[in-house]
Amino acid sequence: MAHIYQATLSPNKMELLSAWLPAQPWFPGGGPAALRQVGAYRFDDPAGEVGMETILVAAGETVLQNPLTYRGAPLEGAEQWLIGTMQHSVLGMRWVYDACGDPVYVAELAAAVVAARPQAEEMVDVDGQSVRREPSVRVQSSGSAAADAPVPSGALSVSTVDGVTSISDGAVELSILRVLELDGSTTGTHPLTATWDGQTVPVQLASAKLAL
Repeated sequence: MAHIYQATLSPNKMELLSAWLPAQPWFPGGGPAALRQVGAYRFDDPAGEVGMETILVAAGETVLQNPLTYRGAPLEGAEQWLIGTMQHSVLGMRWVYDACGDPVYVAELAAAVVAARPQAEEMVDVDGQSVRREPSVRVQSSGSAAADAPVPSGALSVSTVDGVTSISDGAVELSILRVLELDGSTTGTHPLTATWDGQTVPVQLASAKLAL
């Protein structure tokens, strides 16, 4: 489960994304003032060290998918994926990465897509007690819970073309949509989809192909 603190973040997540997103090739334009958060979902790190959250952001009529990882120390060799740092009032300094370059996220996304591993249950501190919170984005996998989750090799090959980021790690090839198609169209195998308030038609988030 994802334990969510009632904390102050400086800068906050939307401030980081507002500075980073307009410089990305898939950004449709508009500028930081046009951005608003639509919702978010999380995955669990089995080791309990890395926070993983995917934030959906609207830029005008376009919805962008932004997978993030939060780490308590820099990820070695991942400088190109660093979005920025933030001060967390409970956990201290956090390094925030574009999760497509983080092997912990890639492994959990592969497990969600192929083996139907569910999104993280969200628990929030309320008056010293942990209270379950309904996620604002609800994720559905077309994979099989009977399938084995791919075992990552640890070496990632990442590229982005036309708003789709492709990740290969030797065990699985993942496609992550940075720009979401809200009409419900799907491509690839094992599509991972989601709904949220105001979006009842399932929208594809990612797909996977197992390496031969």
